[in-house]
Amino acid sequence: MQMAFPSRRKRRPVAEINVVPYIDVMLVLLIIFMITAPLLSQGVEVDLPQAQAEALDSEQSQPLVASVDAQGNYYLNMGDRQEEPMSLVDLATLVAAHLQLEPETPVIVRGDGAVPYADVVELMVFLQRAGAGSVGLMTRSPD
Repeated sequence: MQMAFPSRRKRRPVAEINVVPYIDVMLVLLIIFMITAPLLSQGVEVDLPQAQAEALDSEQSQPLVASVDAQGNYYLNMGDRQEEPMSLVDLATLVAAHLQLEPETPVIVRGDGAVPYADVVELMVFLQRAGAGSVGLMTRSPD
């Protein structure tokens, strides 16, 4: 006696690709690139500290601190005349010379709260021209 098997139809594989997830991913990437593209074209790289910023690594070399006081005078924590104001050109020349010898030295700007924003930006531009790859801003802790 022979058993009757139900007739099996051969299934053919479906040769379709669902492109909806790929379109979603593409749109998300497009939005990310649209947001980040204007940020990449900034002139000076600035590491903005948050309210609870961590201190600099003690293993790194001593940072260069360029300061602007309330009267708009510029100072640099380098050399034997740290308490005497200097011009932006002299400051940039000293920073450039130091960065030639030690290119990994961090550069930090310390500005008085009463200083116009334009003076701080001008200092940052001079530091960038002197060869500083990135410039950090010094703040006080909120405590």
